[in-house]
Amino acid sequence: MSNKLIKSGLIVSSMTMISRVLGLVRDVIVANLMGAGAAADVFFFANKIPNFLRRLFAEGAFAQAFVPVLTEYQQTVDKEKVRQLIASVSGTLGVLVTIVTLFGVIGSPLITILFGAGWFVDWLNDGPDAHKFELASFMLKITFPYLWFITFTALSGAILNTLGKFAVAAFTPVFLNIAIIGAALFISPTLEQPEIGLAIGVFIGGAIQFLFQIPFLVKQKMLVKPRWGWRDPGVTKIRKLMIPAMFGVSVSQINLLFDTFIASFLMTGSISWLYYSDRLLEFPLGLFGIAIATVILPALSRTHSAKSDTQFKQTMDWGVRVVLLLGTPAMMGMIVLAGPMLKVLFMRGEFGADDVSMASMSLMAYGSGLLSFMLIKVLAPGYYARQDTRTPVKFGIIAMISNMGFNIILAIPFGYVGLALATAGSATLNAGLLYWGLHKEGVYKVNGDTGKVIAKLFLSAGLMASLIYTVNPDIEQWYAWGLLDSGLCLLGLIGLAAISYFMALLVLGLRPRHFKITD
Repeated sequence: MSNKLIKSGLIVSSMTMISRVLGLVRDVIVANLMGAGAAADVFFFANKIPNFLRRLFAEGAFAQAFVPVLTEYQQTVDKEKVRQLIASVSGTLGVLVTIVTLFGVIGSPLITILFGAGWFVDWLNDGPDAHKFELASFMLKITFPYLWFITFTALSGAILNTLGKFAVAAFTPVFLNIAIIGAALFISPTLEQPEIGLAIGVFIGGAIQFLFQIPFLVKQKMLVKPRWGWRDPGVTKIRKLMIPAMFGVSVSQINLLFDTFIASFLMTGSISWLYYSDRLLEFPLGLFGIAIATVILPALSRTHSAKSDTQFKQTMDWGVRVVLLLGTPAMMGMIVLAGPMLKVLFMRGEFGADDVSMASMSLMAYGSGLLSFMLIKVLAPGYYARQDTRTPVKFGIIAMISNMGFNIILAIPFGYVGLALATAGSATLNAGLLYWGLHKEGVYKVNGDTGKVIAKLFLSAGLMASLIYTVNPDIEQWYAWGLLDSGLCLLGLIGLAAISYFMALLVLGLRPRHFKITD
């Protein structure tokens, strides 16, 4: 199983790498087009709302509830009953998401009032940000249908993942990035408000992603006619698992929305600086954390169905070790190289040195929680694979309430940076609670060997970070360099970081066998 998981993880990670690289290209183009001003704030707002709901109806809560049940069906009933389950799930989910999508399009001003209250208050009082409220309400009408497309994309992706076809679902987001890049280059320049062109790109990207996966479902003979099945036994089981999971798996997204709410009262640019920071954070999170979580959930579901407790614990341990192997240096490197990365990627056009400086502070704050975000992705499947969605919800509520408290405490002295620190802190609390719960239930605990591995990983990453911090040029030098010089220097520092990290691991005695499942 170890080799199979590693192979699957590499496939997902490779496909995700393509998507994330294009995502960075997309953000570079957007930053050049709009910088971090009012138009950028509104676009990121209009893009964030349907993406938040995507976590509820699509990749997040739905996948965590659907994959274990579908895996159970695949192992216990014939293929025709599996197809019937998919038909009932797609029909029921489709009706619900269609209703939500229609409400989102029609009621976009109400949604903007809810999550952009600061702009609404300005609109009522004819303040300087009044136009943001009107523009955000209009752009939400364009971006909200993305939710409908991505929900069915996630459904088909979950089906393909349970069949071991991980590459298709992992590659699909590439089309969203291509659509937004195309819109930024060919649609936005023709419009008086270029941000509207980007919103059109989101709509087109959602439709392409949905259409792309259909042929693969046909090939697997899993494309079925949707039907309403609210009381279908499988749907009922998924529904009961999904309702609490809708909250539990989306705590970080709810926290980000709460950040957006508060940021709407802060200086112009706050939402954009947080967005660019979050986008860089998503690169290693998607490349390592989400990739591993994608392959580990079906594996854990199978071992749970087979009642193999030992294999379940070994798979969990493998996920934790691999996430720490890759996530620890990523966290350290992101904190140390926050300014240089933002400078190289975004400092051009409307995105200036001040934006780099402001965004780098929130990136360092977010970066402090990167490892926690990754661990959540691996620890949460330890509950969902056992069809326990209630326990993560309890921990999610605690984390969300804590985040609100952290926001209030930290936003006053630190502004938007305090919001990023609060999100990182609540993620760390959430990860800690998830591990504590698994330990308490006897499902998984870090043994002595894993503890030694973790200590060596942190020591190696700390040595790497110290070296990079020492040789990293002053930020003023980075500003003085052109794109070629700064890009080459950044690549050199990343290469030096990788070499020094893995050299330290070798010196400390860690080998590939420490990151395999004992068969």
